[in-house]
Amino acid sequence: MPTLTKGVALRGIIAYGSYLPYYRLQKGAITAALGTGGGRGTRSVASYDEDATSMAVEAARAAMATSDVSPAGVTFATATPPYLDKTNATVIHAALNLPSHVFAGDVAGAPRSVNAALRSALDSSRPALVVASDVRSGRPGSSDEANLGDAAVGWLIGSDDDGPIIAEWVGGASATAEFLDRWRQPGWNYSRVWEERFGEHAYLPLVTEAATAAFKQCQLEPTDVDAVIIAGLHARAVRGAARAAGVDGAKVVDDLTEAVGNTGSPHAGLVLASVLDRAEPGQTIMVVHLADGCDVGFVRTTDAISSYSPKITVADQIDAGNDGLDYNTFITWRGFLEREPPRRPDPEPPAAPPSFRSEDWKYAFIGSRDRSTGAVHLPPQRVSVKGGAVDDMEPIPMADVPATVVTFTIDRLAYSLSPPVIAVVIDFDGGGRFQCQLTDADPDDVKIGDRVTMTFRRLLTANGVHNYFWKARPARD
Repeated sequence: MPTLTKGVALRGIIAYGSYLPYYRLQKGAITAALGTGGGRGTRSVASYDEDATSMAVEAARAAMATSDVSPAGVTFATATPPYLDKTNATVIHAALNLPSHVFAGDVAGAPRSVNAALRSALDSSRPALVVASDVRSGRPGSSDEANLGDAAVGWLIGSDDDGPIIAEWVGGASATAEFLDRWRQPGWNYSRVWEERFGEHAYLPLVTEAATAAFKQCQLEPTDVDAVIIAGLHARAVRGAARAAGVDGAKVVDDLTEAVGNTGSPHAGLVLASVLDRAEPGQTIMVVHLADGCDVGFVRTTDAISSYSPKITVADQIDAGNDGLDYNTFITWRGFLEREPPRRPDPEPPAAPPSFRSEDWKYAFIGSRDRSTGAVHLPPQRVSVKGGAVDDMEPIPMADVPATVVTFTIDRLAYSLSPPVIAVVIDFDGGGRFQCQLTDADPDDVKIGDRVTMTFRRLLTANGVHNYFWKARPARD
């Protein structure tokens, strides 16, 4: 990992954003359904209309909302990419409405990929957006099913020349080894794991090696550390990592697994976000990540953390979660239970040419506004609904504009993996009316006057093509 030297601009975190899906599965529901598995607590669950890319968009939006810095590149790290042979990060790029000269690329395949993305961003001289997201599944009844979770996190990395650094990068070290711990072939719905004692035997010496080198390189002592984050999918090795790293176990922060599960690629970043949500200036935070080796890094909060406000904290997202998801719905969303579909024609995949022509609307949710009357059109139009002006429009981003439900209907016949479909007509603050689906909501609770915000979702997948677009959701942040 890179190390800062005298005369070099500080580099670190300018902004961050986290995203936890709305739904939670109580682990006890697994035991009730299968007679095995489960445990205490809950795990976060991506909805039927979410995947790693859509959650990454939400985390990236949260990070970008708290800073005016524009990234020179977007890197998406995930072990569960919705597409192979197609770049997933370009969807994030389009949803953020970034200019075409901004690079977008994936670093995918394993949880350690996020460390590669962060190393590249920290080594760069330009601001970079790094996003990590996973949708983690396990075989029904397995410990993975109960103990994993879904989430996303985003970091805007830059130097103090770009904007205020809220957590400077101090340095770190890595230790790598080739051994078989967790693996998944393309096409598998879940990972396989080797015997736990072997993984612990392989990981802990690497933790000691990486931590020793990191302390030496950064000229720090274990007593200098204020908080320790330990993350990794090998639970037994994670439990022994504090002693192997030579740090006080009392300084290890809550890893959130009892509330949301282990979220894989973004998990260390998710825990770091929860620490930064309540951090004070001058705190040194140690991050230990176990994934096909061990990566240890140190960040130190600056005075700028005092005036920084995340779009929404991790704690608030945990508190806002709905833990009433039933097990049969969960395994249906995961594809382990194939239910009888609605008696309707199968959905058609979106065609490439019209999607390309309407990229600003489809991905960035940009409407048009009449320059003379101010009328907002969704989708964008050439002819104004007020006055009839032709081709006198300006683009207007609408993804971050709140709205109000003016009418709705519950459609129990429309094709959906999770019926019924809630269709709403919403009026945006400042103008603009739009009909769309409402997600993350109970049909019995919807009413006229509800406040909603827009969220990026996967409407459907047909013939291997994901159809991404925007839905409304109840305003909770």
